[in-house]
Amino acid sequence: MSATMLSARKEADLAGPGIGDYTELEKVLPTDYHSLLTPRETQEAMFAVKAFIEAGLCRELNLSMVQVPLIVDVESGVNDMLDRDGSRTPITFHIANDHDQHPIDAQVVQAATKWKRAALAQFGMGVGEGLCTDMRAVRKDYFLDHDHSVYVDQWDWEQVITAEERDLAYLQGVVRAIWRVLRGAEAHVQESFPQLHTDRYPDLPEELTFIHAEDLLARYPDLPRKQRETLILQEFPAVFIIGIGWTLDDGYPHEMRAADYDDWVTETVSADGRPMHGLNGDILVWNPVTRRRHELTSMGIRVNAETLRKQLEITGQLDWLRLPYHRGIANGTLPLSIGGGIGQSRTQMLLLKKAHLGEVSVSVWPKVLKEMCAAHDIHVIDA
Repeated sequence: MSATMLSARKEADLAGPGIGDYTELEKVLPTDYHSLLTPRETQEAMFAVKAFIEAGLCRELNLSMVQVPLIVDVESGVNDMLDRDGSRTPITFHIANDHDQHPIDAQVVQAATKWKRAALAQFGMGVGEGLCTDMRAVRKDYFLDHDHSVYVDQWDWEQVITAEERDLAYLQGVVRAIWRVLRGAEAHVQESFPQLHTDRYPDLPEELTFIHAEDLLARYPDLPRKQRETLILQEFPAVFIIGIGWTLDDGYPHEMRAADYDDWVTETVSADGRPMHGLNGDILVWNPVTRRRHELTSMGIRVNAETLRKQLEITGQLDWLRLPYHRGIANGTLPLSIGGGIGQSRTQMLLLKKAHLGEVSVSVWPKVLKEMCAAHDIHVIDA
């Protein structure tokens, strides 16, 4: 492959989740699939998993369940832009209110990433305390495939930390705690539905492997991001990729990340003394049903005043410092924190051994996709 073609493939792989083509998706859907649970059993199992994970996250990370917004004021600046290239924009609408005398321009949230940090102060959370939400969102610019939906549900969580805890050791400790909860949920649901424990679809591994995005690139320098992730999961079926957003040695970040929540510029040092960057990352696993990479959660230590400015400079968005959320970080009124979002339907799909997100999530799907799924014995829930 020429250098130009390789560069184009890497650039195309930076943003925009999903497969992007239904002809390609049909090749991906399993041809030997049959659900291990009936539709009714699926619902019962989903709520058992949901209750276990919410209780587990609150216990392991000292969190409290709180309400979370579905819509936010545009002027607040707290909506999640998901990336930095503007390709995934939120649904915006005008609330006329009082004959347009006191109107509001509002947006449907894409994630509660930034809202949670302000909410920590609002709910009086101290160091070592935090919140967990049952977040629902709409991401209208996704391509709808087997594991991407316009409707998004997440356990969005956030925890107050100290300046001394803004390091990789604290990040990895939190990741391990989340992994314990996810594995515990798997064991819990299999007690009630033992058919989910099967040699055909292996359970989650006990250990999670940590690897920096720079080291992953060094292993597979001639491959785009998704292919690198796929190959590392053949060797280690569950990984946490560190440092997502910083430009790597090939001139591209592992994946695009917004500039105003996760810290991807802070310099760290590898075990052998090499300089690295980033205090964030993703948990990815190998999905034995779809036989593909499967992202469960994105998380990280959040930007402080210094790293927020650095990242906004890199992305050319310094004008955002005028927004209330960004001013709160710059002047120190918002607490230092770590947080993330765990995909609810993504996790349910994995733990219940499902082939499609629509088996555990009620959303809208195009006719072509529903027909394709039915032909593969995959039955999505009708909206």
